[in-house]
Amino acid sequence: MKKTAMIVGMMTLASVQVVHANEGHDMSGHEMKQHAQHMAPDGMKHEHQKMDMASGMFLEKKEVDGYTVSFHIMPAKDGMGHGGSHNLMVKVEQDGKALTDVLINSKVFHPNNSSESKMLMKMGDWYMAGYDLGHAGKHGIMILFKTADGKKHKASVYYTEVK
Repeated sequence: MKKTAMIVGMMTLASVQVVHANEGHDMSGHEMKQHAQHMAPDGMKHEHQKMDMASGMFLEKKEVDGYTVSFHIMPAKDGMGHGGSHNLMVKVEQDGKALTDVLINSKVFHPNNSSESKMLMKMGDWYMAGYDLGHAGKHGIMILFKTADGKKHKASVYYTEVK
């Protein structure tokens, strides 16, 4: 169990470093930017969706009730799927500081109209769950998170798997 937790922690740290390394760089035509307000009419302030088409990594940030919620989706490496083909990672921040005392439940709506829910597990500053997102189409991803003050907040994004 300790070995698995350590491997997952190292994978999470490595993926976060890759995301930070890619932020702000021109991906020379490999970056897809779409304004999320056109995709998710939920009334929240959205930043641009970013997806590096070469690696399949996705990062989108949303402002929700004074919190910054980062959605990060990437294909799972062999043996590191945590229940799916892709790892969904979420970070909740307030005033630039990651909150590590939140509870997060997630739900994915697949292109075939099926859905599934999972609690996210804490991995450092991030929370994570595995989902099968490898089939083509637009997946709706919704989270509900509860902060230490007992209040509940929700956020959602769309993730499109291109085949």
